[in-house]
Amino acid sequence: MTDTAIITKPEEEVTLIKPARGWSSLNLIDLWRYRELIYFLIWRDVKVRYKQTALGVLWAIIQPVMTMIVFSFFFGKMAKVPTGGIPYPIFSYTGLLPWGLFTKALSDAGRSLIQNRSMITKVYFPRLVIPLASVLSGLVDFGISFLVLLGIMLYYNFAPNSGYHIYLSWRWLTLPLFILLAIVTSLGVGLWLSALNVIYRDVNYIIPFLTQFWLFVTPVAYSAQMFSEKWQFLISLNPMTGVVEGFRWALLGTDYGFGSWALLSVMISIIMMITGLYYFRRMERTFADEI
Repeated sequence: MTDTAIITKPEEEVTLIKPARGWSSLNLIDLWRYRELIYFLIWRDVKVRYKQTALGVLWAIIQPVMTMIVFSFFFGKMAKVPTGGIPYPIFSYTGLLPWGLFTKALSDAGRSLIQNRSMITKVYFPRLVIPLASVLSGLVDFGISFLVLLGIMLYYNFAPNSGYHIYLSWRWLTLPLFILLAIVTSLGVGLWLSALNVIYRDVNYIIPFLTQFWLFVTPVAYSAQMFSEKWQFLISLNPMTGVVEGFRWALLGTDYGFGSWALLSVMISIIMMITGLYYFRRMERTFADEI
């Protein structure tokens, strides 16, 4: 008589994918599960951006530097915009840093779903990965541009008769917070635009106009402290106002000058981010069909 062993096959793990219905949970934990995909998309965007370019990463420097030169001539030399004793090239470039991060992230995120339509229609993954990777890839250009700012500050610090000295303090430690605020703002608006762009392709034409108009209402070439309290309140409704003025406060030691109104910019950024996430998730189940 022999013993008979019964071998049972272990149950396989089954993942059930169901479309989100209504204003469902955001399921942000999926972003951690697909973190390798986020890293791959970021690396792909960076490589494609400078592939077959003669100047390569220098394009990350040329645009803000040329804009700084134009601003320095018209606003610094001609209009004599007050900067509180700070050389205007440093003053404007410090504002152009977060602004460049914001506009690039906004533009890339707004078009990200259309540019990755082949991925969306063939395989499942959290669609939020695409605009998030587009936003985060802009940090590479930001890091390169930031090194240029440090070089400009060192030049004016040692230049004879410049009257400027590098302002080092604990405020520099707050820079990551303002970088995060710029990312939150751009991602919040980018989620709205990317979801709308799937349905209405007019968004492709709206994005350049939006960023151009947004530049003039953001204190990049000028200081928000030039205006009266009434106008400062209206300017603070622009979430990028808190980011730009915060950068100057941290790097240059300028007076923030907003008080509780600075919190208004932060609150608006957070609201845009939350509403953008919910709208994106609500429309996500239709992307593959609409795109």
